[in-house]
This record gives sequence, C-alpha cells and structure tokens, in this order.
Amino acid sequence: MSVRLKRLIDLVGALFGLIVTSPLMLLIALAIKLDSAGPVLFVQTRAGQGGRPFRMYKFRSMVADAETRLDAVIAQSQLPPPVFKIPRDPRVTRVGRFLRRFSLDELPQFVNVLKGEMSLVGPRPEELRIVALYSDWHRRRLAVKPGITGPMQTYGRGALSLDERVRLELTYIENYSLWKDFYFLLKTIPAVLGGRGAF
Repeated sequence: MSVRLKRLIDLVGALFGLIVTSPLMLLIALAIKLDSAGPVLFVQTRAGQGGRPFRMYKFRSMVADAETRLDAVIAQSQLPPPVFKIPRDPRVTRVGRFLRRFSLDELPQFVNVLKGEMSLVGPRPEELRIVALYSDWHRRRLAVKPGITGPMQTYGRGALSLDERVRLELTYIENYSLWKDFYFLLKTIPAVLGGRGAF
C-alpha cells in the first residue's frame, strides 16, 4: 500500500512542482541561452531502479562540450574513485554556478517523476560509469527508484564520499516510511540554502 501511496504522492507533487516552478523554469531557460551556447537541457543516461538505464533531465549548468573536456580538466585517476566530482570545475558556466548552488538545475526532473523513472525522494540517480565500479554492497542502493532529493541532498551533497552517501541511502531504504519522505522534503529547503557540497 505504501508503494502505491508513494507513487500517488510523487504524481501530485511533481505535477504541482511543474505548475508552481514553470515561470521560474522559463527564466532559467532564458538565462542559460543568454549566458552560453548550447541546449537549455542536459540529458544523460543514469541508472534507475534495479540499475535500469533511463534518460535524466537537468538544466545545463556546464559548457555544451563538458563531457568531452573532462580529461583536459583533470585526470580521473587523480580523483577518489569511483566518484568523479570536481570542486570549482572550470566547465561550469556563470549561470550554472547559481543553478547548482540552489539545486535549480534539478527542476526538470519533475518530468522524470511523472514518467515513473524517479521519485520525489530517494537515492540520487547515478551515472552508469560509476555504477560499473560499484562494490556489491553499493549496488543495494539501486533497489528503489532514484529521487530528486533524499539523504545525499540533505546531508552534504557533493561533500560526501561514496561510502558515506551509500550508508545514508541504505539507512533510508531499510527504514523506509512515508514520514521519512516528508522529512527529507522539508529538510531539502534549509540544506539547499546552506549550500554545503554544492559544486
């Protein structure tokens, strides 16, 4: 029953989110187009529930050819595997820094929630190249749909190591309740305003 209720809450919440934020999203789209060349949206294949790939939507916060320029920025072998996060990444645009600071680049994922690929709350959707490097216990986080927000977003975002993040997400999964979803939704606001790990 909780699965059906969670899905209903996801549908209502995502539809409400799209309606309420649509004027803001139009302004964001305009700002992205004025700031740098390239598409407004960044679409990337991520691992969903059970590791199934899906196309996740974000507002573009980097230069258009960011993925091809990764090796020119820093050798991946110099970053702590398997998470390749780069603080002060020079590929991030001026508008992109603002969007990332307040997690506004994630707003298009309301569409992923409506499509049933994501939930409002859950583990963050991971890149396939990182999932390929998971240990067996890391893969347990793929048991549920990924979320727009969740333990990672409220407890440090990019400042967390992979193991720290997965432990938080497994605690969420193993002790799941709808009240915890509401808790994380409420905690997201001060976490985003605080800005820890936003890069």
